[in-house]
Amino acid sequence: MRAQDVIQAAIRGRWAVAAIFLANGFLTGSWAPQIPVFLTRLEITKFTLGLLILLFGAGAVTAMTWCGHLISKHGSRTVLRWFGLCGSLGLLVVALAPNVPLAAIAMFIFGGSIGGMDVAMNANAVVVERRLSRAIMSSSHGFWSLGGFAGGALGGFAIQNYGHLTHAVVVTALAFTVIAVAVRHLIGEDRPQAAEHHKFALPANPLVYLVGLMALLTMISEGAVLDWAALYLRQELGADLAIAGLAYAAFSGVMAIMRFFGDGVRNRLGAVMTLRASALVAATGMLIAGLSPSPWLAIAAFALCGFGIANMVPIIFSAGGNQEGMSSGTGMSVVTTMGYSGILVAPSAIGFVAEHFSIGPIFVAMSGLLIVVLLMAGLAHRAEFAPDATPAE
Repeated sequence: MRAQDVIQAAIRGRWAVAAIFLANGFLTGSWAPQIPVFLTRLEITKFTLGLLILLFGAGAVTAMTWCGHLISKHGSRTVLRWFGLCGSLGLLVVALAPNVPLAAIAMFIFGGSIGGMDVAMNANAVVVERRLSRAIMSSSHGFWSLGGFAGGALGGFAIQNYGHLTHAVVVTALAFTVIAVAVRHLIGEDRPQAAEHHKFALPANPLVYLVGLMALLTMISEGAVLDWAALYLRQELGADLAIAGLAYAAFSGVMAIMRFFGDGVRNRLGAVMTLRASALVAATGMLIAGLSPSPWLAIAAFALCGFGIANMVPIIFSAGGNQEGMSSGTGMSVVTTMGYSGILVAPSAIGFVAEHFSIGPIFVAMSGLLIVVLLMAGLAHRAEFAPDATPAE
């Protein structure tokens, strides 16, 4: 009977962490349609917007660095409670910022809360996997993308009809409610232990850095769609706010569907073949988006891109965690750090380029980066026989 209780608690914990993945994706997706308003409300240039997005990434990386230490001391359940409840307030803090200096602080806080929440929820998902003795990570990614789809799809409409602040308040209330209910059912490690201190040394195997490069190139493209697709449709293709918000919504919605079915596709085709096909599809979608003469074609192209990118990062991360001659944690840490620098930090550089050039050619360049991943796909052969257990992007 006690064993049955343990299983039931793990099942509740599985859906609780899925709900937090959903809320994290919803907050992230809701930020995308806020960006054009953020730009005009503060009367800033694209260059300044790029700097503010860089602060978001800096906050996220800072929190991610500390989050592992906190989890080792307090356990993923406790840390996820802290970051989850605080993270639900991040978008509202940004929406309330009245000037650039306060917006800079708000973006750092928002990025930190989302980044810390990301690490903690993935760590807790691993705890659930161990308790249930089955993988849940791929579907957890799907819930994250589903939340991003909802945030992007509803955000543009809500901002256009009710204003950016009302939108931020509603998003905050929904996210806080979901997280507050979910954290009551999270499960934790049996006995969190402080991390042991070892002398720091970079892996000597160069292949892990090449796998990390694939993660970097893939996640740069994902970050570009998150931070710049809505502005691209709004300023260069003449879409209104409601339609502009559909760019990321289409991208993340299709990505969500593919992630729910990703394990089956990968098992059928193999990791390398799936990565090659996915990279080709993603590159084609990004190219069409960058050359599109109309917002609706661009939205469809971003959806195609999401179809391809959906399963690229899980495969690449799995390959990184299964490199020969090193522990899975060491390989995973290199690849995830390089990858997250793409989705959190590199898109800010797009702002610097967009200040002098249009955004369309940038998406064309992203297509070229994805072709490079296609050519490097053979390096993912270490993922062929490994279970998928990856962090969310």
